[in-house]
Amino acid sequence: MFERLDNIVKKYEELKIELTKPEVLNDYNKLKNLSKEQSDLEEIVNKYNEYKETSSKLEEAKSVIDDPELKEMAEIEVEELTEKLSKLKSELEIMLVPKDENDGKNVIMEIRGAAGGDEANIFAGDLFRMYSYYAEANGWKIEVLNSIEGASGGFSQIECMIKGDNVYSKLKYESGSHRVQRVPVTETQGRVHTSTATVLVMPEVEDVDIEIKESDLKIDVFHSSGAGGQSVNTANSAVRITHIPTGVVVGCQTERSQLRNKENAMRLLKIKLHDDMMQKQAQEVGNERKSKIGTGDRSEKIRTYNYPQNRVTDHRINFSIMELDRVMNGHLEPIIEALITEDMRLKLAGENFNS
Repeated sequence: MFERLDNIVKKYEELKIELTKPEVLNDYNKLKNLSKEQSDLEEIVNKYNEYKETSSKLEEAKSVIDDPELKEMAEIEVEELTEKLSKLKSELEIMLVPKDENDGKNVIMEIRGAAGGDEANIFAGDLFRMYSYYAEANGWKIEVLNSIEGASGGFSQIECMIKGDNVYSKLKYESGSHRVQRVPVTETQGRVHTSTATVLVMPEVEDVDIEIKESDLKIDVFHSSGAGGQSVNTANSAVRITHIPTGVVVGCQTERSQLRNKENAMRLLKIKLHDDMMQKQAQEVGNERKSKIGTGDRSEKIRTYNYPQNRVTDHRINFSIMELDRVMNGHLEPIIEALITEDMRLKLAGENFNS
C-alpha cells in the first residue's frame, strides 16, 4: 500500500512541475486534463502527508515514554496518536480502492409499473416522485424524456435524465425490482396488496460509438400527450423508436419538434444499447457486477416498501429503516449511505456480493 502511495506522491509532484511549463499553459485542453489529474490525486496526497506526520509524532512520543517525568503525558499521546494513525490508514485504504469511472456522470433513469396492474403504475409514479425530491435535495435537475401515464394515475413507464454532481455514484444502486405492500386506493375491502415497479439506472455516455442501421429501426410518430392523456399539440411530434434486433423500445415527447424528439430518442437508444453491451461484457469476463451491491438486473428484488409498518427494507444488505414516510419524500440518504458503505467493505475485502 505504501509503495503505491509513494508513487502517487511522485506523480503528483511531476504534475505540479508539468503545469508550470509554457507549452502546457498555452494548451487549454492539456492544461485542463493535467489539472484534473492533479486535483484527483491531491486529496490522497494530503491524507498521506497527514499519515506520515502523525506517524512521526507517534515515534517521538514513544521515544520519551520511559522518562519518569514525561511518562504519563507520553502514554496518553501514544494512545491518541495510535488511534488516529489507525483511522488514517483505513481512510487511505478506502481512497486506494479503484473508483467507478461512471460515478461523476449524469444518469438516465427508467421506471416501469410491473406486477400489480393499476397499483403498480401508481407505485411507479410514487417512486418517480421520491427520486424527484431526492434530486432536488441534492441540487440535481430532472428532465423527463418520455412518459406513459397509467389509467388510474402514476406511470406505466417514465424515463428521465438526472443531471448534477456525482449523480451516478448515488443512484447506481437503485436498479432492480422495487416491491410495495399497502392497501391500494383501488382496493374496496381494505386488503393489503403486493405490487412491483422496476427501476433501471444507466450512466449518461457521451458520443456512444454504436453503429445502428436505419433498416433495423421501426419509427412511429404520434401526438404528444399531457396530463390525463390530453394532446398538448396537434402535430405528430412524439417519436417512438423500436430497435428490431434487440427489441429495445425508446420514446420521446418532451419537445415540440419531431426532429428534436427523434434526436433525443436516438441518443437514449444508444445509451440503452451501450448499457446492455456493457452488462454482457461484464458477465463474459466473470460476472464483475457481482462484486457490487446486487447485479443491477431489473428482475432482482432489491427493496420492499411496507406501508402498514412504515418500514423500508433493502434486501441486498438486510437494512431496514422505520421511516417509509420520510423515504417517500426523498429522504433516501440513510439507505444509500448504507449501500455505499457495504459496497466499499466488500471491495476492500475482495469479496463478491453473491459469492
